[in-house]
Amino acid sequence: MKKRILIHDIAKHLDVSIATVSLVLNGRAKEKRISDVLAEKVLNYVKEVGYKPNQLAKSLRSGKTHVLGLVVEDIANPFFASVARLIERKALEHGYHIIYCSTNRDPAKTKDILTMFEERHVDGYVLALPEGLESEVSALVRSGKPLVLFDRVLSGVSANAVVVDGATGMYEATQHLLAQGYKSIALITIQHGQTQMITRRQGYAQALREHTLPEMVDEIVLQQEPAQIISQMAAFFQAHPHCEAVLFTTNYLGLYGLEALNQIGWSVPKRIAVVSFDDNALFRLYSSPITVVAQPLEAMAEEIVKVLLTALQGGKQTNGMMLLQLTPKLLIRQSSIRPASPTRAK
Repeated sequence: MKKRILIHDIAKHLDVSIATVSLVLNGRAKEKRISDVLAEKVLNYVKEVGYKPNQLAKSLRSGKTHVLGLVVEDIANPFFASVARLIERKALEHGYHIIYCSTNRDPAKTKDILTMFEERHVDGYVLALPEGLESEVSALVRSGKPLVLFDRVLSGVSANAVVVDGATGMYEATQHLLAQGYKSIALITIQHGQTQMITRRQGYAQALREHTLPEMVDEIVLQQEPAQIISQMAAFFQAHPHCEAVLFTTNYLGLYGLEALNQIGWSVPKRIAVVSFDDNALFRLYSSPITVVAQPLEAMAEEIVKVLLTALQGGKQTNGMMLLQLTPKLLIRQSSIRPASPTRAK
């Protein structure tokens, strides 16, 4: 194995002090009145031998690791994967690397992740957390650690957050279905107290209330096998044969729902209209492309990094002072357009 080049080796070879080499490498040659000739000599030799600074030692000196901790529900989920990829790209532009972790909606696992991040001295946190972590996040805020919540907020926690206006998005989606003439509209959501799910359901409920129509809601427990979720949805549809349209509060519920509808032979949109919150590449490939409430992923990642960098740099927008709400966009596709024929056969 090739011996690692140390700053001591460079100083010895050039017959200069370790302090001189360090000052040159940290861009402080002019400040310390080191001659341009000597500085160039050091830099040329460093390049020649391929010297790489010890990042741990550098971090200990500066108090900065230039690493950010990103915690999401499930990094395999297309929404979180897309946002994480964009955050990583934008953070890297500013010299920060990302450590990813998934919570799998498990508060105990999430606490361990936050402890691990603390032990690794990450400079900041980007968090989409399950409920039950309010005290831990509040402690991070009090400690002065820069952090941004996204996708959902935590009740009673005052922290920077970037979220999407789910209530408006789902309200507009429900109004779209009503405008198509559908009156018996179901909502399938998760059995959870996450704020983003609550607001999406509120938007649906408001639209129906304005038309004096009843809600029809199925809550899914996610700690099940996919086959069980699909079976529950299929049973719900069969128990509500008058259902004309359905809204799903997430794209993964939408995918499960399409499979359930296929199992019971309800075609889209002839038998039932479908809208999902969150886009997914598979929705565009479906025989009748699925209408979605699309979240502005690029803008979300941009704002998350912007808010976090401001906090990292000690700007005015520090923890607990910013709640940024972005607007989703309704993308109307074939799945929610009422067929021209009055007959709604299976």
